[in-house]
Amino acid sequence: MGGQGLIQVYYGEGKGKTTAAFGQALRASGQGLRVFIIQFLKGERETGERAALEGDPLIQIEAFGGSGWVDRNQPNAEDKRLAQQGLARAFSAMQGGGIDLLILDEINLAVAYGLLAAEEVLDLLRQKPRSLELILTGREADPQILEQADLVTEMRQVKHPFQKGVGPREGIEY
Repeated sequence: MGGQGLIQVYYGEGKGKTTAAFGQALRASGQGLRVFIIQFLKGERETGERAALEGDPLIQIEAFGGSGWVDRNQPNAEDKRLAQQGLARAFSAMQGGGIDLLILDEINLAVAYGLLAAEEVLDLLRQKPRSLELILTGREADPQILEQADLVTEMRQVKHPFQKGVGPREGIEY
């Protein structure tokens, strides 16, 4: 990439945070940039976006989450261990070079749920190489992280089919 890499945050109650980040991954790959995606809280379950991107030789994806949902009020030790492992992987990928875009999908929720401390993520932001583009996603973003970001996009929910009882649909929500 060679230029100035920025810190982007996609957060909020609305749909589309991961989709926006993965769209940026496609755009970057289309321009020959190397992309590394770390998914927090999501485990290895198959999703449409992961299936589509895994065939791209310039995009690498690793997931650090259990098989079920994280209880935000009582996250278990395994959830915390996996989040810490994901953060350590983010540091090593960032410091190892060889990537142009690093996406930390759902890292904001990992902080909000107490799996990671905001200060740990801020430390990562401070150590970001100048040329690396960094994207953080997840509903609830810590105000300090928002302050450090260069670009912040809030996804605001106005209306959602879940409100009418329409459940998650394959290929649309996952």
